[in-house]
Amino acid sequence: MKALIAMSGGVDSSVTAQIMSKEGYECVGCTMCLFDDDMIGKNISDSCGSPENTKDAKSVTDSIGIDHHIFHYEQKFKDEVIEPFVKTYEQGYTPNPCIECNRWMKFGYLFEEMKKLGCDCLATGHYARTDYDSSTGRYLLKKALDDTKDQSYVLYTLTQYQLEHIRFPLGNMTKDHTRQVAYENGFKNADRKDSQDICFVPDGDYVAFMERYRNKHYPEGDFVDRNGNVLGRHKGYVHYTIGQRKGLGVAAGHPIFVVDIDPVNNRVIVGENEELFKSELIANDINIISVSKIEGDMRVKAKIRYRHKEQPATVTQIGEDTIRVVFDEPQRAITKGQAVVMYDGDVVVGGGTIC
Repeated sequence: MKALIAMSGGVDSSVTAQIMSKEGYECVGCTMCLFDDDMIGKNISDSCGSPENTKDAKSVTDSIGIDHHIFHYEQKFKDEVIEPFVKTYEQGYTPNPCIECNRWMKFGYLFEEMKKLGCDCLATGHYARTDYDSSTGRYLLKKALDDTKDQSYVLYTLTQYQLEHIRFPLGNMTKDHTRQVAYENGFKNADRKDSQDICFVPDGDYVAFMERYRNKHYPEGDFVDRNGNVLGRHKGYVHYTIGQRKGLGVAAGHPIFVVDIDPVNNRVIVGENEELFKSELIANDINIISVSKIEGDMRVKAKIRYRHKEQPATVTQIGEDTIRVVFDEPQRAITKGQAVVMYDGDVVVGGGTIC
């Protein structure tokens, strides 16, 4: 069996290559170059997809003794991840670029390379698991054994074909175990910290990135209440997301929160915390994994953002590409542009984009 190993230069993908090689796969390492300093206007030496990390990946493949390919996807990444990221904020929504990167880059374009190189599977350093349900004939996506590292939320777009040809060697491991393997094999990145930022916004200032990218300034506008009363001035609506309290600079005499964003009129609507709680959402651009289609009402546990604790809910498929999710209890700050992902135990039922 021949495996293509997606290698970012980090410890997780490096250990993935080591494990796959030890298991007897004929391994080929690869790294995607996604951007450069000129594209994003900042030093990106520690970011996934950067030239510096490509060198680290090459040092690991050399130590293991496998080939290493570099794929230049800068334009593809700009078209499929960066442009939608900026557009989503401009629409008043909040994007999740990691989901789009997985969808288009890792499990889209890399799958094409996998086939070109004659590989049988693609292995990545994600903390998740796959399985096969012989009773339904469907491949499954499951949570990682280590719940603190589980990444199944950002993988819900995987198709049946992709799940058949994916390997997640770290799905049964803890991060401490992963680092131990890296130390034992002398990998130079064994101590590298996990990135907490968007890879192409390494300083965390996504608005500054957007203004460089668009070569424009997002103008100030009004903070208003639900009745349209002006309460103050905001510094550009793209700075805000639903549920935000900090940094508003509005003296209301009591805590207020962002409850809606009106990009057409350049207004940010603020209100009470209670206004943020809703029981229902609609999501489109769906991908259903554990079944071919949701028939009738289905009981699930659903999460509305990566760090959200999944909550009991009922999901109904109301269209070919649309679901309605009704939570047993109201959830705070359901945000357009984020993903809702549904679970049955540790099995991912599917998900979609909150609209």
